[in-house]
Parts: sequence; C-alpha cells; structure tokens
Amino acid sequence: MIRILNTALLAALVLLTGIGGAAAFDVSDWKSVEEKARGQTVYFNAWGGAQNINDYIQWAADTVAGRYGVNVVHVKLDDTANAVARVVAEKAAGQSESGSVDLIWINGENFVSMKRQGLLLSPGWADELPSWTYVDHENKPTITTDFTEPVEGLEAPWGMAKMVFFHDTARDLEMPDSFAELVEWTKANPGRFAYPAPPDFIGSSFLKQALIESVDDPAILLKPVDSADFTKVTVTLFERLDAMHENLWRSGRTFPKNKEALRQLLADNEIDIAFAFSPAEATNAIANGELPDTVRSFVFSEGTLGNTHFLAVPYNASSKEGALVLANFLMSPEAQLRKQDPEIWGDPTVLAMDKLSDEDRESFGALDLGVATLGPAELGPTLNEPHASWMTELEKEWLRRYGVAN
Repeated sequence: MIRILNTALLAALVLLTGIGGAAAFDVSDWKSVEEKARGQTVYFNAWGGAQNINDYIQWAADTVAGRYGVNVVHVKLDDTANAVARVVAEKAAGQSESGSVDLIWINGENFVSMKRQGLLLSPGWADELPSWTYVDHENKPTITTDFTEPVEGLEAPWGMAKMVFFHDTARDLEMPDSFAELVEWTKANPGRFAYPAPPDFIGSSFLKQALIESVDDPAILLKPVDSADFTKVTVTLFERLDAMHENLWRSGRTFPKNKEALRQLLADNEIDIAFAFSPAEATNAIANGELPDTVRSFVFSEGTLGNTHFLAVPYNASSKEGALVLANFLMSPEAQLRKQDPEIWGDPTVLAMDKLSDEDRESFGALDLGVATLGPAELGPTLNEPHASWMTELEKEWLRRYGVAN
C-alpha cells in the first residue's frame, strides 16, 4: 500500500515530463515554471488570415515578453493541419525534445488526431494553470469536450465560437428560423442565398448545422460515424440540400470561396443572408466599412452550432514552460477582456463572470459589443459539434454529389 501511494504521489507531482530524458517540472509550482520560461522562444502556430487577430497575438507577444521574458514568434498558418503534420514528421524522425512547434491554436479534428497519436504534452496540464480558476468549465461543456473528444486537460480554452447569421434590415425581408425554413426561404427567394463549398471551414460548419437539424436523433452524431448507417442518417439532409441547390446563388453552379467572399456578396446585394462563426463578425465588418450599418445578426431559435477553440502544446515542444506561460496569459481576465472587445477581435470569453473580481466583471460588463453583436442571452442554445469523423464523411459525400471544391 505504501509503495502504491508513493507511486501515485510521484505521478501527481511530476505533472509534465519531457520525452527522451528532458527535465520534469510541476505545473502547480508556477513560480518555477515562470523562471524556466524566462529567455525561451515560443513558436506559436496560429491561423494568420485576419489582421485584427494577428494584431491581437502581437499585443499578447509584446506583453508576455515584457512581463515574463518569453519571446513569442507567431507562425502564421493557413491550415492548422500543416503544424500537426510537422509534429508527426518530427516524431517519425525521432525528434522528441527539440520540436519546431511550441504552441498550436487548435480544436476539432486536429486535436482528436494529435491526442490519439500521442502528440500532445501529457498528462493534462490546462486545469493546473493559474488562470483556469476563472474558466467557466461548469456551464460551457465544449470547454471540457472537444468535438465529443474529452479534453482531459490536454489543451487550454481561449475562445468561444458560435454560428451567427446576418442580413441587411434595410431590405425588409423576413428571415428563416431553422435550416428547414431556410430551404423554403430559398424557394421563395431564388438566387439570394449561398454558402462556401466544403472543405472551407465555414462551408463545412454550415453542413454540420444542417445535418444536426436534419437527423431524427442528434445524439447519434456524438458517436463515430462508423457506428451508424451514414446513408440512412443523412438522407433528409441531402434531400433538403438537393431542393436548396437549384435556388442558390448562381443556381449552385459555383460557390463563394470563404466567409469573406460570402460577406462581400451580401455587401454587393447579390445575396440576402451571410453567416460566420463569430458573433462579432457583422459588427467588425460594419466598423471596417465592409457592410452597411443596417446589417443585424440573428440565430435560429432552436440553436446554432458552437464550439471552443484551444491552445495545445506538442509533446516535443522545445519551449514547454514558455508555451504554458503564454497559454496561461491568454486565458487571463486581462487578455480575455481585450479579446472580447469588438474593436480588437470580438471573440467571446471562456471565463465565468462570477469567478472574476468586481473590477474585472465591471470591465466586461462595460464592453460595447457593437450594434450588430448579439449578447450572451440573445445567442440562444448551442448545438454541440458532431464527432470529428462525421465531417470527413460529410465532406466526401458532398463533393461526390455536387462536384465542387474550393
């Protein structure tokens, strides 16, 4: 019994151990983590496709450098899978201590892939970070389950996402309140709706929203697709898509490339409904002069797709301590407040207001979310992401049927 207890105690104390003989350290000894992080360079692999997000990451990098002596290099990605592939290649080459990726902005299929291949720093560390104290993991289930895969502390939450539709109220059109209503809406308004072709992220997210609303029991989507009859489960979805496609913009012969192109079609009065995976999308576009100030957001009353995005540390990161310091800062009330400001980014926080100090809570409450941003109560229910395997099969079948890819 004593031997067992001692072994368990040792395992608890050594929370993070480098591969191949690297020094172990205890996340709960945060002062030690910060000391080891000083002077390290963290290669933060994160999507680089939006200037406001790049500016935010640069602000965080400057702050962490000044405060903790950690140098941050933003490796701008167009596809997170590229960073994952690098870690896979390094593992195959036996590069277990000096990896080129220290921190990744990640979720969904990429997280599932890295977790199952043993590519993540383990055991769990995220819920040991000091800023975890403020995280709303009790009320936001997507913080602890990523695309149905248990997070188990292997990634730290740093933002919430939710599908939001928007339209120009000056056109005085009644908006649909579900995917089924949207199909009927396109019949009454032919050529006035479009969505990006998968595998574009927003296009694929729209398919998932449509799938969830088209199945008899959405719970089946929480299991791997192999456990279900894909054709039977998706029959209603594709019947609705078939009916919709002939009434799409350009009769579904071509599709906008991404959400930016979709938003431009709305601005050019070629379509009447656009959508994105950020509640602040329309507000930001209005502020940037990309949409008229009569644009407003809406959601379906029964819910829209939502998830959490995370930060993960590869098992072979060269600057593990520095990566943890950066991840902890990005979860802090200071960084989360700036991130939620629509003039900076507008990304919803992962924090619980009742866990914050009075001063921080007041600061969040004082944020002007913008004229076209729905508040937390207005965003409605969140529909959980299907198991990651469903997206793979869904995209494959979509391409087979409609033969268009960006």
